[in-house]
Amino acid sequence: MEISLKGKVILVTGGSRGIGRAFSKQLSDSGAAVAVHYNSNEEQAQSILKELNSDCQLFQADLSNVSETINLFKQVIEKMNGLDVLINNAGVAISSDLVKADEDWLNDWQFTMDVNLRATGLLCKKGIEHFLDNGGGRIINISSRAAFRGDTSDYLAYAASKGGVVALTRSISRAYGKNEIKAFTIAPGFVRTDMAQDFMDQYGEGFALNDIALNQLTEPKDLAPLVTLMASGLMDHATGCTIDVNAASYVH
Repeated sequence: MEISLKGKVILVTGGSRGIGRAFSKQLSDSGAAVAVHYNSNEEQAQSILKELNSDCQLFQADLSNVSETINLFKQVIEKMNGLDVLINNAGVAISSDLVKADEDWLNDWQFTMDVNLRATGLLCKKGIEHFLDNGGGRIINISSRAAFRGDTSDYLAYAASKGGVVALTRSISRAYGKNEIKAFTIAPGFVRTDMAQDFMDQYGEGFALNDIALNQLTEPKDLAPLVTLMASGLMDHATGCTIDVNAASYVH
């Protein structure tokens, strides 16, 4: 089955690296005009733009900053002439052990919540406002298996933030389905990315491999087809769902 996304405008936060980069490439190959968000690495962002179709554009914003997050959405709407699909993919995972001083631990906690949950919620709010005025749309939020099975003791904030993403997405799907707004969650397990490398450096790749039922770690490209299917409208009756892509490391 070939899926065409021609004519659709899709915002991918964190779209220049890791999982988001695979999303941007797959969506572009399927014909979408992708608004590729990045935080600070413009060189990396420019490199992905060269691989995308001519309708795609780059947008910079620090999602820990409320004003920049709001401005990101505004700029995408203005420069891309609208939005059909919002993909909240950007996230942070900070190792923050309980032995840290309270203030340091709380700073890590707050930053994680700002990026992973507050920015996702704010962009969902802006997306819903836009979709209500334009006949509907789709939201795809990237959570984690950690939302359901928990995580290690130094990633408490990460797990908590991703649990919030699941509840947020389910609430949107229930509240706005009659308005033709569909919302989905993907809950990956361990995916081989730059961000995940920090965890592997700390715990070792064997820790991750021993935790899954397959012989290979999940790659970013393994999630991209699912996002494309969700964005296409062919999965609309699965609105509210959470789909695991974690190599059976957590089945719920």
